[in-house]
Amino acid sequence: MRNFKLHRKYDALQFDATTVINVTGSSAAGNNLVPEGDKVYYDRNLIKIAGPLLIHDQFAQQEPLPKNHGKTKEFRGFQPLAKATTPLTEGVTPNGNKLDMFTVNATISQYGDYVTISDMLDLTSIDPMVLQAQETLGDQAGRTLDTITREVINAGTNVLYAGGRTARTSLTSSDKLNVTTVKLAVRALKTQNTPLINGHYMAVIHPDVAFDLTEDSTYKELFKYTDNSSFKNGHLFNLENVEFYESTEAKKFVTVNTPAAGDTPATYYQDAYSTLVIGKGAYGVTKLDGNGLETIIKQLGSGGTADPLNQRATIGWKATKAVAILVQQYMVRIESASSFNDHEAN
Repeated sequence: MRNFKLHRKYDALQFDATTVINVTGSSAAGNNLVPEGDKVYYDRNLIKIAGPLLIHDQFAQQEPLPKNHGKTKEFRGFQPLAKATTPLTEGVTPNGNKLDMFTVNATISQYGDYVTISDMLDLTSIDPMVLQAQETLGDQAGRTLDTITREVINAGTNVLYAGGRTARTSLTSSDKLNVTTVKLAVRALKTQNTPLINGHYMAVIHPDVAFDLTEDSTYKELFKYTDNSSFKNGHLFNLENVEFYESTEAKKFVTVNTPAAGDTPATYYQDAYSTLVIGKGAYGVTKLDGNGLETIIKQLGSGGTADPLNQRATIGWKATKAVAILVQQYMVRIESASSFNDHEAN
């Protein structure tokens, strides 16, 4: 998935007087279940809205999420085999080797939210409220699920601090991301024989940090005669065999350093921005279409006696997800300062 533009098509989802949209279990009047075809359609529409926002998920090892398999998701991988440098003996079958599988477990959790639409709002609003609600909830679902992944993988232990620093709290305003730091991150991955993703390593970078990197004199010289106009949908550029993807959801740590006597806030209060450089198999996530994301729409009156005057309808989303780091060495988190340093966590 490379398309990060959120397409809004209000004509794709229409309701009429005969449409029944709820998931209550009663078969009584006013409580009919959504037809299976409609249910699948609405779920796909929600995924279509949320999907482009899942920038951190796209570089993960995708795993299915089957039903009735408990709450623990087991991600599996194999350790590399040692080199077979011993010459074969003519006519003698060697002992062979064994696959060394490792497992990483993650507990599956549910996430979700809903909004209420009143009968008066539905009757008097000029805008199609259900359609707009699904658009808004889809945006929320995408950002939420992306953040779940982001927080897990940004807790990795393979960290590189810009400017040769040794800790987040030691970053200064001059420790911005530059080409040299990117090369060091690539070197760290290469020395671990980190597999490539479609021929490249991938990186998620914040726009504030992308600004600093593209202001680096070495970067400017490298791209002096390069046309980046074809890089769209979040893909900024390729540098040192790394594809950089820009997102405002790239992790930012708001950090307060202990001031020395006479220091002003600007000199000791530095945000630490994360730029993740990722190889294949670094982390795993569950697939959204594997029972992971669904739309739940209930019509007016489906609440029974809790809504005796048929005043409230609801539309919501629910998702099941697990995320786990599989190989720490296959992903490097670069932490750097930025020219903007606005002290607002994301």
